[in-house]
Parts: sequence; C-alpha cells; structure tokens
Amino acid sequence: MHTRHALATLFVLGGSIVLTYAQTTQPSARERLDEMLKPTTQTSARPLQPAGSGLEPDRTTGTGAVAPGAPSLSVLREGSFIVDRVGRLTRASDGQGWEFTFESDGQALRDPPVVVLPNLKLMLMEDQLKETRRDLKFRVTGMVTEYRGRNYILLEKVVVLSN
Repeated sequence: MHTRHALATLFVLGGSIVLTYAQTTQPSARERLDEMLKPTTQTSARPLQPAGSGLEPDRTTGTGAVAPGAPSLSVLREGSFIVDRVGRLTRASDGQGWEFTFESDGQALRDPPVVVLPNLKLMLMEDQLKETRRDLKFRVTGMVTEYRGRNYILLEKVVVLSN
C-alpha cells in the first residue's frame, strides 16, 4: 500500500511539474499575438522600402550588342498605365511570346517594347494578324508590370487601326 501511495504521489508531482513546465515555456496564443503586435522600440526597425530607386536601365535587348553612345532606356514602374498607345505586335526574340513595339510618339522616341501577357485581348490581336496576313497597327491600353528589369503589359483595351 505504501508503494502505491508513493507512486500516486510521484505521479501527481510529476504531472504538476510537467504542467508547470508547459505553462512557463509555452506562452498562450493571446500572449504570442500581443507580443507580435507590440510596437518595437528599436531604432533600426523600419518598414521595407520598394526595391530599386525607380528607373533602372532597360534590359530588353538581352546580351546583344549596343550601339556606341546609345541612350540608356528606362523601365516603367509597376502599376503604371499605358493609355491609347499605337504600335505593332511582334514576336519575341525567343519566338515563344509576343511583344508590343511602340510607334514613336515624336517626343522621347525611347520606348522599349513590352512583353504582352497572355489574355483574351492578346488572342484577339493574334487572330487579327492571322486573318489579314499583313502588318497591323493596334491602339492599346493596359497596366504595366515589372519583372527583373523588363516591362510587361496586361492589355485591357485593343483597337485595330485601319491602314
């Protein structure tokens, strides 16, 4: 009987030690949330800033040769809109995708082609090119995205221009 009493006491003490250990080492979910939401007092903590300082050199031509004294082309910021710009749909240099090559606007004359992201508007442009079998101009509007120094456009409006 004495052994059972000793084992029961040991079991109760062991359970309370484990329970005490679990309570001291594992904060509750509420305590964790409060800790995460607590403002930091460190002076080195600051919000993340957008990558890059804005305009970066254009890398749309890959590793090909560049004419001496050629101007550095800039990349448009993510979220910019291209509105009613005229140009042509051309095959990308890799032959897989499509690029929209802008017609010069008479001002900067430095707009690099943008990669056209696949959507129904691109399908419409491809179909028009197949049907007419000639070089067409399009007036496009769309949102610009940026990825690794290259601009892409998600087309929202496309109008085929008659030549």
